[in-house]
Amino acid sequence: MDTLTIFGALAVSAMLLFYALEARSAWFVVAFAAACVASSAYGFLQGAWPFGVVELIWSVVALRRWIERRAASN
Repeated sequence: MDTLTIFGALAVSAMLLFYALEARSAWFVVAFAAACVASSAYGFLQGAWPFGVVELIWSVVALRRWIERRAASN
């Protein structure tokens, strides 16, 4: 396994973990968004630009969910 593959596996694993933990804290939503950005970077670096674009969109969706969740708690 090369470094890029390991990076991609870690990024996607982090996405799964943080998605599973989102109900516990709004900060896991932010962590999920960051993991989506990492997965997007992996997609672009690997040459799978459609994957990179979709993951970038997911990161924006997650950040919007975080903003809405923070506003609702205040």
